[in-house]
Amino acid sequence: MPRLTITHTTEFRYRGPVAHGPHRLMLRPRETHDLKLLAFDLEISPQAQVEWSQDVAGNAVATATFATSSDVLRISACATIELSAPAWPVFPISAHAAQYPFRYSDEDWTDLGALASPQYVDEANRLAAWVEGFVMQRPTDTLSLLKDLSNGVTAQIAYQLRDEEGTQGPLETLDRGRGTCRDLAVLFAEAVRVLGFGARLVSGYLYDPDKDLVGSSGGGSTHAWTEVYVPGGGWIAFDPTNAAMGSVNLIPVAVARNIGQVAPITGSFAGEARDFVSMGVSVSVERL
Repeated sequence: MPRLTITHTTEFRYRGPVAHGPHRLMLRPRETHDLKLLAFDLEISPQAQVEWSQDVAGNAVATATFATSSDVLRISACATIELSAPAWPVFPISAHAAQYPFRYSDEDWTDLGALASPQYVDEANRLAAWVEGFVMQRPTDTLSLLKDLSNGVTAQIAYQLRDEEGTQGPLETLDRGRGTCRDLAVLFAEAVRVLGFGARLVSGYLYDPDKDLVGSSGGGSTHAWTEVYVPGGGWIAFDPTNAAMGSVNLIPVAVARNIGQVAPITGSFAGEARDFVSMGVSVSVERL
């Protein structure tokens, strides 16, 4: 079980001192049966008052409020975790869900709600037509179908680093044939929702000790992937950026219906657009 230290630092620079509005921070790793949080420390400059809460998905959210102006805002989070996810996971899928299509229980269907409904307009059903190419027959093995679809995203969509904010819609990603890890995760989530699965987007970090995974820079990187709910197996991680299933290299921070709901840092400042100079982000994921 590797123990890791994750350091995530974001620095905003301005032309002169500006007043900062409240900032919403999602930086604390999300504890699961595969991840144990051993320590977490949050440092903010200038000094801020920090209030912690949980959102509707159970994510840890810190809200920072500032009393002084400054020309530099620096937010640094350091976490120590222990990972225990197996490299070759075996999921105890319920018998009734082992073959697709299957029906969620009434309780599961109610609780999944919007997580099982497509989120993007597709009047011509283009995505549905694309997804059908991965359904070889009905019935078919559920996990095999999900793996084939994840691998299909990997094979057909080239990974491309993009520094600009925002995420492409699934049809835009299909048309362009390239995208970031966020774009690939959104495409896969929307694809499985078209098939009737419940899915949620995950933001976090990628642990890449062998430096052979896509979407990682240096010792680690912020990353995005998808979790699909399968009865018996629970929320199963799929990383279409790396054609991977399971969470052996994944460190979740936040989960949500929409990728825009899991941004690590959101906030504002009082001033004009030209007052903003730069934003720098550094992430390291290292084994102790």
